[in-house]
Amino acid sequence: MPAGLSGKSAVVTGAAQGVGLAIARRLVRAGASVMMADPDESKLAVELALLRAEGLEGRAATFAGKLRDKLGMTNLMAATMDAHDGIDILVNANPLLAVSDPLNHEADGLDASLEQNVSRTLWLCQIVARRMIELAASEEPVAADRAILNISCIHARRAPPELIAYATSCAAVEQMSRVLALALAPHAIRVNALATGRPAGRIVGAENAEETIEALEENAPLRRGDVWAETAEAAAYLASPAAAFVTGQVLDVDGGLSLLAPRAAP
Repeated sequence: MPAGLSGKSAVVTGAAQGVGLAIARRLVRAGASVMMADPDESKLAVELALLRAEGLEGRAATFAGKLRDKLGMTNLMAATMDAHDGIDILVNANPLLAVSDPLNHEADGLDASLEQNVSRTLWLCQIVARRMIELAASEEPVAADRAILNISCIHARRAPPELIAYATSCAAVEQMSRVLALALAPHAIRVNALATGRPAGRIVGAENAEETIEALEENAPLRRGDVWAETAEAAAYLASPAAAFVTGQVLDVDGGLSLLAPRAAP
């Protein structure tokens, strides 16, 4: 279990499904108090009930919202402060996964992907970081370790044509994480990115999207039954003080897939 998560306050977006849900579960079970944010209120309620059944009801709260603008993000921050009286960890795990035609500007999904995966991720990082800085300024003699983790994908560097919008936005997220790492280092706030092997996010686009995604990951050297649970272990490490000297990094958690040559384009 990652050291130092007990008593930490975290926000995890995209926390009703996929990698966001796996990370939220892992942080709660490691002792953190987690605000689980997601547009799907019904799925959040189901997951909260399951955590309560484990006796963890005091460590989880939910925020149902799409976080489309800075007002919604500010409300999320206020709800987190009310529920958990602080903020130590932010995990941005709510990307849009567009499967699209790279040669059709009307169906490439680029505008929506950049808005959701880059602009909104940056806005939430900025809003949360400002509150983290305020808290750090009041802590003597040394500010507590705080961490921001953004979810990316190895396809930011493998460039599959059918994921042009998603791959481009992930590359931007990785560079944004590096820049923020330098900007926030003086405040003891670490920023890293976690690149998954399986593309993560709410899927839009082609009807055969699931088949396309499975084809992209089918040759991973290490095969696991629950990819997101494996990913959540790495996320818990990066969020914890065990990684206190790790910032501005992109950690591939892909079962070795990035070691292989990309498959030929269709």
